[in-house]
Amino acid sequence: MKASRSHFLALRGLGAHVREWGEPGAPKLFLLHGWMDVSASFQFLVDALQASWHVIAPDWRGFGLSDWSAAGYEFPDYFADLDALLDRLCPDEPARVVGHSMGGNALMSYAGIRPARVARVVSLEGFGGHRYPPQRAPRHLARWLDQQREAAAFRPYASLDEVALRLRRNNPRLSEAQAAFLAPHWARPDAAGGFVLRADPRHKQLHAQQTRLDEVFACWQQITCPVLWVMGSDPAKQGFRLDTPEQFSERCEAVPNLQLKTLAECGHMLHHDQPSNSAALIEAFFA
Repeated sequence: MKASRSHFLALRGLGAHVREWGEPGAPKLFLLHGWMDVSASFQFLVDALQASWHVIAPDWRGFGLSDWSAAGYEFPDYFADLDALLDRLCPDEPARVVGHSMGGNALMSYAGIRPARVARVVSLEGFGGHRYPPQRAPRHLARWLDQQREAAAFRPYASLDEVALRLRRNNPRLSEAQAAFLAPHWARPDAAGGFVLRADPRHKQLHAQQTRLDEVFACWQQITCPVLWVMGSDPAKQGFRLDTPEQFSERCEAVPNLQLKTLAECGHMLHHDQPSNSAALIEAFFA
C-alpha cells in the first residue's frame, strides 16, 4: 500500500485537509471524493496507478478531517473551494482532475465555469443529478425549511468493526480488508466510547436549491478540454440512471469533447470495485 501524508490549508476561511501520495515534482493528479466519503477512499486507486504521480486529494468541506461550515453547504461552495485549491497547489498550469460522484459533478460544472484551469477531466459516476421539475420547488423548499428547525445527527456505531460492516452493506463488493482500512478514515471516536461518521450531519439535509439541469448543461457546454466519463455496469435507480435513453443522450451531447466508458462488474464505487481497471482508464486518458 502506497503511503500517504496529510497537511492542512486555509481555504476560504476553513481548514481544508489535503492527502497526498507520491513525490512533489512528479505530474500532479487531483482526486475529488464523493458525498459522504473521504480522500482516503482513493487509496486502492492510487495503489493501482502505474506511472509516477504527485496525487493530491482534498477532503471537501464538512467531510473527513476538513472543517465544518457554520453557514451550511450549497453546491457553488464546492466550485469555489476547488478554485481556491487549484490556485494554491496548481497555479501555473491547467490541472488534471478526477472526480467521483458528487466530486465528479462539481468538477464537470467547474470545468465549464473555469475552462482554462483544467487540462483534462475524468468523472467517475458523476454526470449530473436528478431531473426536478420547477413545480416541485415549493415542496422542496418547505422540506428545506422544516430541516432548519431540526438538529441533524448521525447514529453512533459501537465499534470500527460495525462501521466496516456498514461499508460492506453499502457496497457488497468491498472486501473485508478494504472495509477495515476505510473504517477509521470514515468514522472517528465519539465521547460515549463509540464511533461516529467523520462528516457534518447537515450534509444529510437538502440543499436549498434543487438541481437545475438546464443550468448544469449550460456549464458543461463551455468545457474546452477532453472529458472522460466512466460508469459502472451495475445500474442503480438514482440520478442519471433514471433517464430515458433520449434524456441520457441529452446529457452526453451537452459535453463537447466526451469519451464514455463502462467498467464491467462494478457499481457506483468503481474505484473500490475495479481499482486496477479504473486506474488504467485514467492513466491512458491522461497520457
